[in-house]
Formats: sequence, structure tokens, C-alpha cells
Amino acid sequence: MFKQWEEQPMLKPRIDKVVVNLNLGKSGDPLEKASRVLQELTGQTPVKRQAKKTIRDFGLRKGESIACVVTLRKEAAIDFLTKVLPVIENKISLSSFDKQGNFAFGIKEHIEIAGVKYEPDVGIFGMDVCVSVNRPGYRVKTRRKQKSHIGAKHLLTPEESVVFVRQTLGVEIV
Repeated sequence: MFKQWEEQPMLKPRIDKVVVNLNLGKSGDPLEKASRVLQELTGQTPVKRQAKKTIRDFGLRKGESIACVVTLRKEAAIDFLTKVLPVIENKISLSSFDKQGNFAFGIKEHIEIAGVKYEPDVGIFGMDVCVSVNRPGYRVKTRRKQKSHIGAKHLLTPEESVVFVRQTLGVEIV
């Protein structure tokens, strides 16, 4: 695969984006603290996400902000991954990869990340990290104007994604 990627650079996979989701299930002061933590970790302003429907048992109302999300691209995405992957000991399960070669993992406590100190007034938050891996040229499929299909030979397979993640990020697949 490496030889093929060298000969045809459009076939070499790349990290398209990293989405960091911090879901609390409640709004107010805890969500503001979580938003501040996410901004310190990523360097970007988080976007708040609302509840889709009302669930009385959980005390949720439709439209209430219950989570915050940050999308990282290019160098910021790779920098964040190199900072976060040691928390999970640079190991990702093979079942974490989907059919398109994307993968996801969770972090139980944000204070395990290097350089982050525990603050009692803020608390401890867990987060989900979803990594989208694709090849150059995928924009043809998602752009607004003149969408088009991508050929079957250009689609990324999970096996190619695993090889790319091992090579680029030094991650062990278990």
C-alpha cells in the first residue's frame, strides 16, 4: 500500500477532521464549565448542542443546550490526537473502525490528558473523539454545488485506514 500511495498521492488517506463531543445531559453552570474545559483543550470555541426532544424522566426539554462540540481540521486535528492518544495508551480496538475507515474512542476523565490539572470547582468530564479519515477528492461527494459520486476504487477501506493510522499516529490496533 505504501508504494501505491507514493506513486499515486490521491490514494493516500488523510485525517479530514476530528470531532470532540462533551455531552452532559443538562444545561446551566455545568455546561459552561465543560465548554471552558473543551476550549482550553482544543483552542477553539465550542458550539452548544440542543436536546432533540423532551424527556421528563431525565429533566430534559426540547431545545435545551445539553452538550458542546468542537470540530478540528488539518494541523489542529493532528496536534489534538497526539495529545489525547497517550491517554488510551496509543491503543485502538479494531471494532472502533467503521466501513468507511473512520474511528472513534472515548476518554473517561479529561484530567488524564498531559498538561491538564484538576480544578475542584470545575470537576471532571469525559468526552468522545470521532476521527474522520478519507482520501483527497472526497469533497466532490459532499460539496453543495454539483455533487457527484465517488468511484468504488477510490473509497477508503477499513484495512487501509488501519495501516494509515498505524503509520501516521503510531497507534497500536488491538
